[in-house]
Amino acid sequence: MSNLAEAFSEVRSKTLSLCQTLEPEDFVVQSMPDVSPAKWHLAHTTWFFEQFLLLPWLDGYRVFDDSYHYLFNSYYYSAGSMHPRPKRGLLSRPLVSEIIQYREHVDAAMAELLNSRGEMPEVAERLILGLNHEQQHQELLLTDIKHVFSCNPALPAVNPGLADPPRHAAPSISFTNHAGGVFEIGARPGGFCFDNETPRHKILGRPFSLASRLVTNGEYLDFMRDGGYGRHALWLSDGWATVNKHGWNRPLYWSEDHESEFTLGGARPLDLNAPVTHVSYYEADAFARWADCRLPTEGEWELIAVEDPVEGNMVNANYWQPVATAGSNRQFFGDAWEWTSSPYGPYPGFRPLAGSLGEYNGKFMCNQMTVRGASCVTADDHARPSYRSFFYPDARWQFLGIRLAKDS
Repeated sequence: MSNLAEAFSEVRSKTLSLCQTLEPEDFVVQSMPDVSPAKWHLAHTTWFFEQFLLLPWLDGYRVFDDSYHYLFNSYYYSAGSMHPRPKRGLLSRPLVSEIIQYREHVDAAMAELLNSRGEMPEVAERLILGLNHEQQHQELLLTDIKHVFSCNPALPAVNPGLADPPRHAAPSISFTNHAGGVFEIGARPGGFCFDNETPRHKILGRPFSLASRLVTNGEYLDFMRDGGYGRHALWLSDGWATVNKHGWNRPLYWSEDHESEFTLGGARPLDLNAPVTHVSYYEADAFARWADCRLPTEGEWELIAVEDPVEGNMVNANYWQPVATAGSNRQFFGDAWEWTSSPYGPYPGFRPLAGSLGEYNGKFMCNQMTVRGASCVTADDHARPSYRSFFYPDARWQFLGIRLAKDS
């Protein structure tokens, strides 16, 4: 029980610490439909514990505010209706101060629940899911507020106190060969995983090779200078239509002169040796074609990534920006999520969680692409080789990068 209580306190405190440089005005802005205001993230993660732990298991629990169930539900239709996602930025009320009070109310009740029923397997399992859910929203909070601040012509820093990322030459790229065959992917028994990482199962792979690091800004700039955005033969049909519809000609957050990029620490000179990020699946696929390579499948990615320790440039490094790799670090964990060529779908034999929590992953298994790894704003203890996340192929506001693969 004490370990669960400590973990709960640590994760909840971390969320607030990520917001410590924000002012009240910053918490409300929604810069596009995919972005949620920072205030909403603080409230929704709190609603999750109230809805799925306190109401079922804490006798006599008093709901903080009945209206919050509608305002801060996300997509759990079986739990009730919800405020439309694209209109979350219109919620000037409740105040940020009231959301902080809401968090304190729920945290106090959770302490009571863990003291009285923390040993119940159902409570422990639900709590661990809730903590991992909040860690996901910690990352979303940072990527969302980055987009919000990028829309300000003054390009203010979200956190002026971030450490300056180290700058050094990236090692030459090489490829790790694998003979292919029948192998297993998916979550192993023991430890936490989301339901979409199960069941562990066998897949058949052809011989392939995988790049030793992520694609850099400099390499992506070479693609651009070679007319990559203007060569229709490199692009998927939907990608070509998207690029022309939106006028894309560089990664999101790059300046027009390609000399700087917007970061959570403000505008900074572009590091040509750091991994390129904030590119869509379409851009990643086009770059791979230009490089006479392809994107890896998620099975290929996991087969090689499982060989490396789960460590890298994540949120606790305090850069909040990708950095060039050094030594033997192959960047499987940290810096950037990596697009794969695998559509996001269920593993053979997949069964979602029972009840409302079954809506967490399964119903999104259509029209999205799988990404693997972790980014520079992922919680350090949140990554693992079997972790699967997913985005629509035109998404760019996350730290999304590129690793190359080849047939061999």
